[in-house]
Amino acid sequence: MNQPSEVPDVVGPVVRPRRLRTTPALRRMVAETSLEARQLVLPLFVREGLAEPRPISSMPGVVQHTRSSLLAAVAEAAELGLGGVMLFGVPEHKDAEGSGAIDPAGVLNLAITDVVAEVGDALTVMSDLCLDEFTDHGHCGVLTPDGRVDNDRTLEIYAEMARAQAHAGVDMVGPSGMMDGQVRVIRQALDAAAHTDVSILAYSAKYASVFYGPFREAVDSSLQGDRRTYQQHHANAVEGVREALLDVEEGADIVMVKPALAYLDVIRRVRDAVDVPVAAYNISGEYAMIEAAAERGWIDREPAILETLTSIRRAGADVILTYWAAEAARLLRR
Repeated sequence: MNQPSEVPDVVGPVVRPRRLRTTPALRRMVAETSLEARQLVLPLFVREGLAEPRPISSMPGVVQHTRSSLLAAVAEAAELGLGGVMLFGVPEHKDAEGSGAIDPAGVLNLAITDVVAEVGDALTVMSDLCLDEFTDHGHCGVLTPDGRVDNDRTLEIYAEMARAQAHAGVDMVGPSGMMDGQVRVIRQALDAAAHTDVSILAYSAKYASVFYGPFREAVDSSLQGDRRTYQQHHANAVEGVREALLDVEEGADIVMVKPALAYLDVIRRVRDAVDVPVAAYNISGEYAMIEAAAERGWIDREPAILETLTSIRRAGADVILTYWAAEAARLLRR
């Protein structure tokens, strides 16, 4: 004869975390991290002299824009509710001093004026403030006779770039060259030129990464050598926090970690250390890896995009620069 099994005394309620995962609506309601279009910034490349947009082979879906196609892209970005756009200029001619960067008629400064006229204050219009796209040697600053980057002479040019971009109408400049003192010099130059409302997104913790490769195609980089003497070593996290704190002290309005995915821990540390918004740049190599894997059928592309961006938000980024910004905004509307 079978004996009835003993029922153990229940000391407390049975904890079942899975109860909060049973339906899509419930999972959405209790999600700890949000991803919204307003948190996304779309990087855009505008190339001088193009008759039509030019695809970037290593970044499927991304192009070098003409001045006119750029306006269509920013109009769509505004309609989608993105937080902003980050503009990069690709000039026809380069020189050792990067003179096109400060030319009022240079491709980037003209693009800023075009975009501001197109979208007004519907988008935050940001511009890259660096010499690498404009120099024939591809470095982020001018060089000494023995080939080293001259930090202080570069700062003088950055100040001129900041004034030129502000005069063109930019809302926010993005100094990305990792020169010591760049935020202080740019803030002083803007304030002295009565551009006190132009804000600074500082590329504070920018690492010398192998994942920049596709970007160098996007800007037709002329880089000779590498940037390890001024960008950070991938082994260092505390250094990234120190750089961010220095930039805040010098007047940065937002600090950024770049790249994002291999440096999620740095994003978290910087977020915990500063009291200004933190941005992260989901860079070209990160984009290209997922696009390549999806093209081969190895991963499900659209969920991978949203999971990637949510992971960057979860690490602590308030703002994400990503080439998926427009597409992610459309996905989030579904």
